[in-house]
Amino acid sequence: MPLEEYRKLRDFSKSPEPEKSDNKNADNIFVVHEHKGMHLHYDLRLSIRGVLRSWAVPKEPPEKEGIKRLAIQTEDHPLEYADFEGTIPDGAYGAGTVRIWDNGEFRIEEEKDDRLLFELNGKKLSGRYALIKTKFRGKDSWLFFKRK
Repeated sequence: MPLEEYRKLRDFSKSPEPEKSDNKNADNIFVVHEHKGMHLHYDLRLSIRGVLRSWAVPKEPPEKEGIKRLAIQTEDHPLEYADFEGTIPDGAYGAGTVRIWDNGEFRIEEEKDDRLLFELNGKKLSGRYALIKTKFRGKDSWLFFKRK
């Protein structure tokens, strides 16, 4: 079950987040959510095989080459989360305000266990990007950057 961890972390009777995914035909979208929780961060989400694979990015995503950002992989989200904006209530997992910072289409160029190369076509993020797995800060750490 690809969304089991997502569902386990949430109480949908209290949170306005989408509970499940019925849409299986959106493998070319991305969204970046600005998430004002305990700390402001950004959530990069790429639609891959029927879910939004997700990474928390502590600083604003790179719009130019030469800027590298830490990205911590988190649980997959349902595709419907791509349209989600709202406030997750205090005391709930991920509490805070979530708004769409950027979105658009994306295309995978290469996908391996330790590397994801892709092209984004959004309003703010446009061009070729990479997520490269690192050993920094544990098994879920990646570097996120714009490339040539």
